[in-house]
Amino acid sequence: MTQSKTDPRILRTRKLIMDAFIELSGKKEFKDITVKDITTEATINRATFYYHFEDIYDLLDKALSEVLLVDLHCDAYENIELNEEALINIFKVITNFQQSLSNRCHRGYEDTIARIIREQLEIIFYKMLLNQHPTENEQTLRLTAVMLSWGMYGASVEWRRNSKTIQPEGFIQSAIPYIISGIDFGSKTKQVT
Repeated sequence: MTQSKTDPRILRTRKLIMDAFIELSGKKEFKDITVKDITTEATINRATFYYHFEDIYDLLDKALSEVLLVDLHCDAYENIELNEEALINIFKVITNFQQSLSNRCHRGYEDTIARIIREQLEIIFYKMLLNQHPTENEQTLRLTAVMLSWGMYGASVEWRRNSKTIQPEGFIQSAIPYIISGIDFGSKTKQVT
């Protein structure tokens, strides 16, 4: 009898592995963490690890994605308007996420972290845009979501590099009216024509 990956025991074991990984990443660099370290910390065997994850890089990818998903409350954005408050909240979550990683597995894995953040943002922005403009062309909304996700990620990198003395919300506050007016402008010109 095969068990579903949604079985509560399977989910608990998966969480146990991720928690062990996160605990270990607080103690040592990602490059120094082995599958044996994780299996020892989680009190599981190697076969159990490989049942859940292809390798340590797959674990890194999924752990970071799930942590970010939880932090962002992705489902909550599905019915929220893309406005100043939403953009500020998303930016704060991203900058907090990046700061929490800075002492862990951040060094050398910037590309993986960047991709995960952009992918999650793209999903969120697409849902918000679709909710706000349900009759708009899907490809246009997806492209807009991509542009917003890269821009938001880029702004978070810029904040991390240069402006840690300014709170994240203060850092992007001045740019938000231009973003919002561009979003609103697109729907107003469509309605006029």
